Amino acid sequence: MKKNYQAMVLTCIDPRCQLKINSIMKNKKLSGKYSLFSIAGSTLGITSKNFKNWEKVFWTNFSISSQIHGIKKLIAINHYDCGLAKMLSKKKLFNKKIEKKIHYKSFKLLKKSFSKKYPKFKLEMKIISV
Repeated sequence: MKKNYQAMVLTCIDPRCQLKINSIMKNKKLSGKYSLFSIAGSTLGITSKNFKNWEKVFWTNFSISSQIHGIKKLIAINHYDCGLAKMLSKKKLFNKKIEKKIHYKSFKLLKKSFSKKYPKFKLEMKIISV
């Protein structure tokens, strides 16, 4: 298999994200050069204690993609107005400030795991509005 792929993109399953993600990847000149892994909440789904089996599934997929496609980078894209962020929030009040903290906590957890498992790979994380 040809190994000219650049990254894996981790995204949420929310359909509102897809056109924006395609646009982001096109602007990065990565169209057709990345594998895609979509799961509820993106990084929230794979770092939450509530969904430990999702984390395992993600890392298995990332490992396979790195072997088969030769990727050396993970681009994690979360979004505001995320249903899983609302579910995971333990506060009655839920707003963008609280949601941002939830996403950044998840990014921190992902970065810690990623740098341990793949110290020579690159990691990019961002939150988009939908």
